[in-house]
Amino acid sequence: MKRRWSFALTSLVLTFSMLVTACSSPATQPQAQNTPPGNSAKPAEPPASKTVTDTLFVAINADQGTLDPAVTFDNAAWKITYPTYERLVEYDGESTEVKPGLAKEWKVSEDGLTWTFTLEEGHTFADGTPVTAEAVKFTFDRTLEIKKGPADVYSVIKEVKVDSPTSVTFILSQNFPPFLSTLAANYGGIVNPKVKKKEQNGDLGQNYLANNTMGSGPYELTEWKKGEYLKLTVNPHSSVKPAFQTVYFKIVPDATAQRLQLEQGEIDIAEGISNEQLKALKDLPGVEVLQKPSLFVDYVYVNSSKGNEALKNPKVRQALSYSIDYDALTESVQEGYATQMRGPIPKGLWGHDESAHQYKRDVEKAKALLAEAGASNLTLDLLYSDNKPWWETEALTLQAFFADIGIKLNLKKIAYATSREMIDSGEFDLALGVWSPDFGDPYMFMNYWFDSVNFGLAGNRAFYKNDKVDELVRKAASINDKAEREKLYKEAQNIVIEDAPYLYLYQKDFLLPISKNLKGFLFNPMLEGIYNLADMSK
Repeated sequence: MKRRWSFALTSLVLTFSMLVTACSSPATQPQAQNTPPGNSAKPAEPPASKTVTDTLFVAINADQGTLDPAVTFDNAAWKITYPTYERLVEYDGESTEVKPGLAKEWKVSEDGLTWTFTLEEGHTFADGTPVTAEAVKFTFDRTLEIKKGPADVYSVIKEVKVDSPTSVTFILSQNFPPFLSTLAANYGGIVNPKVKKKEQNGDLGQNYLANNTMGSGPYELTEWKKGEYLKLTVNPHSSVKPAFQTVYFKIVPDATAQRLQLEQGEIDIAEGISNEQLKALKDLPGVEVLQKPSLFVDYVYVNSSKGNEALKNPKVRQALSYSIDYDALTESVQEGYATQMRGPIPKGLWGHDESAHQYKRDVEKAKALLAEAGASNLTLDLLYSDNKPWWETEALTLQAFFADIGIKLNLKKIAYATSREMIDSGEFDLALGVWSPDFGDPYMFMNYWFDSVNFGLAGNRAFYKNDKVDELVRKAASINDKAEREKLYKEAQNIVIEDAPYLYLYQKDFLLPISKNLKGFLFNPMLEGIYNLADMSK
């Protein structure tokens, strides 16, 4: 029933949009092909690309907030800023591992407290100023002095020292193996120290960088027409020579308008099309829908120490995991655009173990586990809120699965703020939750989720304690040998999959409709919504 209503509504919106755009004045439409196309939605046009080959058009849903890398924590802003700055290290293609960026090499002391980076010469900011170690120090000192979102990530930095124009050293207050990965994030973008000339009332240039870029990336922001588009052009001093000389991020709030423009070849990428419309797009010539597992996971906290007494028994928690039909769940909740998790570390992040045990629906096994645990006539409460639109359907689906093994599930939908308080204090049996990493390291899942010092909203929302797991994840967080860390996390994963303090449901899929003419796009799960523009062409 919901689908029929949705289809009818979509058709109505589509018709309305076509009528409105058909009636718009031609005088308001740009004439040149290398300027952003208007919201034309004239039907019966061939689907061939109308855009020139050296210009990319990306339709986005809304305008941006601040673009200052020391302030913004928003992926929507990062899609603009990421190609305009360079970082000491960069994510390597589609991998969550890093490769040299501005730094051609680096070394870390045995205690993990001292990181020294050697800069590659020849990198230049968009105004022609060379990138030096002083610029690196300026960037991180500025971020820490501004004390906004990204400053928390770098609170482990005790001091940044300039050794020479091409060498810079970070002194950390404690060993933090994911430190290298944090440098590849948007907030690791190196800022031209000349932004100090733009300072207003001691703001360290925040007001200027909210609306401009001052990096050494292959592009720079050269025009921002609020509410209409943002325009990037090639940094004339960059050694990188992209195929796209100009990139427009065009603001098209209406999903149907985006769909029509993509069909007609007026844009190359449409970010805001709903899942229901995407299925129809797959059949169109000239359009491709990319689908990749993201690192955004949806799971259930099973309160292992403060909830229903029965949940202290791992066999009961395993029974819950075996009761779920994961394929049916993702189909009903995410239109099939999701991938079942295999343990806590999602696919796409290093440390993921493709050989780890993955739960499958087995009703008889689930019932047997409940019998072995002596759990009969079990009633549990499921806590959730309206924070995610799909949680209502998800709760009802889980309720049906649990009923099949004789467990009654009471659904407790409450206000989001209240649910956060109850989760933090452990006042629940089961609760729905989501999680996505801030940096590309399994620490984000294994240490936050399972270390018993992180009970509550800090990360261990299952109130799970296993001394062996504590030992393994803490050791993994104290050394910098990646192979050894991966080995420790793998051992810990096997235990926590067996103990089942969470129901590992699914990773949402990243979906992106693009023109088939587009080449070279790589999806990196740590850079969702961000394009490797310098490598793309058509």
